[in-house]
Amino acid sequence: MKTLILAGGMGTRLAEETAIRPKPMVEIGGKPILWHLMNIYAAHGFAEFVVALGYKGEAIKEYFLNFHALNANLTVDLTTGRHTSQPGAPVPWVVHLVDTGAQTQTGGRIKRLEAWLGEDDTFFMTYGDGLGNVDLQALYAFHKRHGKLATITAVRPPARFGGLSLEGDEVVRFDEKPQTGEGWINGGFFVLDRRVLDYISGDATLWELDPLEKLARDGQLHAFRHEGFWQPMDTLREKHLLETLWESGRAPWKVWP
Repeated sequence: MKTLILAGGMGTRLAEETAIRPKPMVEIGGKPILWHLMNIYAAHGFAEFVVALGYKGEAIKEYFLNFHALNANLTVDLTTGRHTSQPGAPVPWVVHLVDTGAQTQTGGRIKRLEAWLGEDDTFFMTYGDGLGNVDLQALYAFHKRHGKLATITAVRPPARFGGLSLEGDEVVRFDEKPQTGEGWINGGFFVLDRRVLDYISGDATLWELDPLEKLARDGQLHAFRHEGFWQPMDTLREKHLLETLWESGRAPWKVWP
C-alpha cells in the first residue's frame, strides 16, 4: 500500500527557510521533515512512497539520489577521487519522486499521481509538513470498517500561545503549545479509495475545497479522531518548537527505534 506525500507547495509562511529549499526539506534535528514523516509511516509497515514534487523539487531528488552518501561514513582518496562508503543499517524504503508541476494545486497533484498507484485501490495521502504520533494501522483498520471512500484524520488544533495552569497567582504548569481541546481540524494523514480521483477535475483543484466538500455531502468522508500529538510546521516558531522537542529526546512523533 502506497503513501502519497504532497511536497510541491511554496511554503510562503516559512519564507525564512523556503527561499532556498522546499518546505519538506526544512530540517528538524539535522534531517528533513520529510525524512521524519516517512519514518512514521515505515514504522507502521508502510514504506513505499510517491512524492508529488513542485517548487524546488530538484532539492528533494538530490537528497534521495545522495541518500546513501549522506547517511554513511565515507573514505575519499583525494589523489584519485575514488571513494568508498560504509553504510549503516539499510533503509528498506521505495521512493518515487514525481514532478507534478510548480503551480498545481493539492487536488491536482493527487490526480497527477493516479498512474503511480498501480494496482492499489486504497492508499494513504498526507502533506509534507506535519508530524504526529497517529496510529496508522488503527487508521487503516477504521477506514476498512466504515467502507466509505475517504478517511480524514481529525486533530485538535494546537493553541497559538503557551497555556498556564494557575493556583492563585502561582503558575503550577506551563505548556509551550498545548492543544486547545476545542473543535477538530484537518490533520492530514488520509486513507483514500482511488475513486476519490473522480472528485478532482484538474490541476487547479484544491483538495481541501470541492473534493472534500463533495465527499462529505455524498456521505463518503469519515473522520478518524486522533487525540495524541500533532503539529504542523507552517511558521519559523513552529519549526523551532519541533526542533526543541527533537533535541530534548522527547519528540512524540518518533515512533521508530
